Amino acid sequence: MGTHENSGSRGSRASGSGSAAGRSPSGPSAGKPPRKPAPQPARKPARKPFRKPVSPVYRRRRLFVGAALLLVIAVAIGGFAAVSSVLNGGQSGSGGVTSPAGQESGPAVGPQPTASPSATPSATPEGNGCERNLVTVTAATDKTVYAAGENPLLTLKVTNGNRVPCEINMGTSQMEFLVTSGSDRIFSSTDCQADATDLVKTIAPGQSETANFPWQRNRTVQGCTPIDAKPGAGGAYYVFTARLADKTSPKAVFQLD
Repeated sequence: MGTHENSGSRGSRASGSGSAAGRSPSGPSAGKPPRKPAPQPARKPARKPFRKPVSPVYRRRRLFVGAALLLVIAVAIGGFAAVSSVLNGGQSGSGGVTSPAGQESGPAVGPQPTASPSATPSATPEGNGCERNLVTVTAATDKTVYAAGENPLLTLKVTNGNRVPCEINMGTSQMEFLVTSGSDRIFSSTDCQADATDLVKTIAPGQSETANFPWQRNRTVQGCTPIDAKPGAGGAYYVFTARLADKTSPKAVFQLD
């Protein structure tokens, strides 16, 4: 009987052991999927440094300093312009120098003309910055009264009033020496002019060029037709007018005895 009990005891243990091997896992996590990692929060952009607002007092100070600097610059520029103007004005005040130039009857030396400058536009001058209204032409005679048998010397004078040299045509092609008495046309240098020529002169600033014509007290007409009549004498008054291109001089009055 004792042998039968031992065999039964062994079989009971074996059965228990097999039941333990086939047991499935148990507990709270049985049958659930694995957890995913939690999402990370997005990073916020870095904050810009806080800028302190400009004080109104500091702003007014900067505006005052800027205005003062602009005022100093304006005063300096104005002073420089004034000095330059004075220097340029001093250079243009040089006196005129008269140099003789011949006409078709030959040059003649005479005294300085005394007639006042004309406001009429000048003959066409050339040169950088040369203005025609600053070139003047005047007419003059060497005397105001001429004795019997004494011939007047007629003078045309060109003066450059520019601050730069001017090139001016002073040839016989541009000139006319005209003598009148009232409405009577007595004499013109162009009536019997055989050959008109050009003569370009460079006149320095403030200087002059002259052309002289000795009048023989004769009458002329256009076309140079011979005339026997002579101008009157005995204290008669005559007017001399000089012309250069499209510009006419003021009148110069003289008397013939």
